[in-house]
Amino acid sequence: MKRIPLVWQIVAGLLLGVLAGWYFNTHPHYQTWVSAEILKPLGDIFIKMMKMVVVPIVFCCMILGIAGGGDSKSFGRMGVKSLGYFFAITALAIVIGLCFANLFEPGRGTDISGLSHGAASITLESSKGALVILQNIVPDNVIVAMSEAKLLSVLFFAVLLGLALNALPKDKSAPFIAVVQSLSDAMFKVVSIVMAYAPIGVFGMIGATVATFGFASLLPLLKLIGVVYLALIVFALVILGGICYLIGENIFKLIRYFRNELILAFSSAASAAVMPQLMTRLESYGVPRRIVSFVVPVGYAFNLDGASIFLGVATIFVAQLYGIDLSLSQQILLVVTMVLTSKGAAGVPGFAIVILSATLASAGLPLEGVALIAGIFRIIDSGTTTLNVLGNAIAPLVISKWEKVALEPSRTGHTDDHLCDQVQRCR
Repeated sequence: MKRIPLVWQIVAGLLLGVLAGWYFNTHPHYQTWVSAEILKPLGDIFIKMMKMVVVPIVFCCMILGIAGGGDSKSFGRMGVKSLGYFFAITALAIVIGLCFANLFEPGRGTDISGLSHGAASITLESSKGALVILQNIVPDNVIVAMSEAKLLSVLFFAVLLGLALNALPKDKSAPFIAVVQSLSDAMFKVVSIVMAYAPIGVFGMIGATVATFGFASLLPLLKLIGVVYLALIVFALVILGGICYLIGENIFKLIRYFRNELILAFSSAASAAVMPQLMTRLESYGVPRRIVSFVVPVGYAFNLDGASIFLGVATIFVAQLYGIDLSLSQQILLVVTMVLTSKGAAGVPGFAIVILSATLASAGLPLEGVALIAGIFRIIDSGTTTLNVLGNAIAPLVISKWEKVALEPSRTGHTDDHLCDQVQRCR
């Protein structure tokens, strides 16, 4: 029999999950038990397996990206360019989110009489200075940081270790780098095994979401969902499309090339579930490993285009809910706040709700509005995660152009068919 490509297996899991969720939502007698005991665990297993390999992959790739090239000056130059690009593009994403929210006013006319004030109670820490934030990034124990998936702390230690290896003589650093390279290769093999389970995991996640919330409960908030998705699409096609044009790429070609990763990101709403195969696909596209190994992990911490757009729209949405008019200067201050608070957020489902809460608190806006958004955030999160992944797929291409590195597509790289063959063999 002809093998079904992985992308279509994931789409099938998505559609079947919607049908199953709709059935149990309309037959509530078994809905709670099925969602809690079957559908949600199926999805959680997939997310946990992907999170299981993300930290080792980030750790190894960052070390290889720095020490593998053996050029500290080149790394420093690439790091400055990457961070500059990430801050500029995410600030632009937030501004676009604010513009769309002010233009379409999704919060005007929304009835919030049924909103429970207690449902949005979230414990927030007081605002912290830059040095305190940096202090929290530095890990007391790197093993604990890895176990808790603190991405910025892991990156911090990996950067220091990579620089230290660069400073050692080749004969001393080479054995350790070889071990790290072997571990990295093994982790990517683990990913190919885990991906065999992806369609089942997507089925469980989507099924649990639809079974719990249904469709009718989303109707009053369709305007918010529509404004966010419109902003995401415009940003992808106009901003990212324009960037691609400037570096000699085509946005539609890239979307088609990364379609597997984008569909998986949309289905799972977890960026971490896509990182390993995204890095493999970029190498197959011709981006040098040293650039991929550095830019993608750092991008997952600093380059969150979709989440930034959501923060811009959602903040104005909450202000409009309560009839609060924000001046231009207040909105500019919000941009600065969101650019800083959004950095280092983990690529797992739901982190943007916490960042939104921190932003609202810093701006003095009512936190109760978060409860209303939280009910439909899973729908929005699929789109924001997809744009996050697309932005982090384009970023290495931008840095390669800045570094004047020619792309050399791999003839033996991990193509879609090759990955599907791996998945079928794992089964």
